[in-house]
Amino acid sequence: MESKTKNKKTREQLDSMVKRAFNGLGLAAGEEAVREMKEGWFNAAYGLRLTDGREVVLKIAPPPSAEVMQYEKNIMATEVASMRLARQNPAIPVPEIYFYDNTHDLCDADYFFMEKLTGDNLEHVRASLPEPTLAAIDTQIGAIIREINRFPGDYFGYNGNPDLRAATWKEAFLKIVESVLEDAQRKDATFDYSYDEIHAAVLKHAAALDEITQPCMVHWDAWNLNFFVQDGKVTGILDFERVLWADPLMEAQFRYFGGDPVSHAMRGYGKTEFTPTEDQRRQLYSLHLALVMNVECYYRNYDTNDIFNFSKGYLANCMEWLKAN
Repeated sequence: MESKTKNKKTREQLDSMVKRAFNGLGLAAGEEAVREMKEGWFNAAYGLRLTDGREVVLKIAPPPSAEVMQYEKNIMATEVASMRLARQNPAIPVPEIYFYDNTHDLCDADYFFMEKLTGDNLEHVRASLPEPTLAAIDTQIGAIIREINRFPGDYFGYNGNPDLRAATWKEAFLKIVESVLEDAQRKDATFDYSYDEIHAAVLKHAAALDEITQPCMVHWDAWNLNFFVQDGKVTGILDFERVLWADPLMEAQFRYFGGDPVSHAMRGYGKTEFTPTEDQRRQLYSLHLALVMNVECYYRNYDTNDIFNFSKGYLANCMEWLKAN
């Protein structure tokens, strides 16, 4: 996926960054020492080989000129802090971070180097895996997400943007949704529903948010692209940049996109039944996801309309449920 937020660098620039991070070691010779990783939608990422043969991954935040959504403020710092915290739990297969630089002298944005995971990207191999293997992998994913959610927070909202925090979950979530709508207005974005209709749908069900009194770490972005697998097991989870302190039901594993409403991931998590208020929250979080996916298209100028078209249909499904219940 191509996006104007991707902050690509020359080989010479990458070599300087490598030398700073690895005590003077540079890039190995040959074009194969630098491989752009194009799967992500936001950051630039490279697979690099060093002169000593080690292979590492580099992620670079968007350039200062890139417009980002409010919740995306300082998200690379969030990612580094969240990965280091999650790595304290050996049940969460998080790659080691080797070096983080936010000085902006060699590079115009934050960047970090991390361990290269073993295995294959789940998105790339999922269609080729037999059903029993997929079931086992999805069950493991649910268990990993449960472990992530065990980390408690001191506030609700985003680490990188204090304006999107609050002492209660309802207040924080309402701020978060409003920020997405403000981001949309800045780009003159329009939906198939008016802003007033969206506000009304959220407020209609907002009382269900009062049940959440303890913030916990929520990955939020744990889709197939962010898992690596090998020999029927999950070998790694990536992209902690969109972590927030919230309700566990915000996790991707609790979104419903058709098919079996009780997934293997839910079974692995240990959560397969939902109260009426939990269903309300799941739909509110799905609406938030649909809004984010829609609005980010105006900021990133993707080279396809796939995300935009999907988000429109998903937004309609969420809105109809929230209006009808």
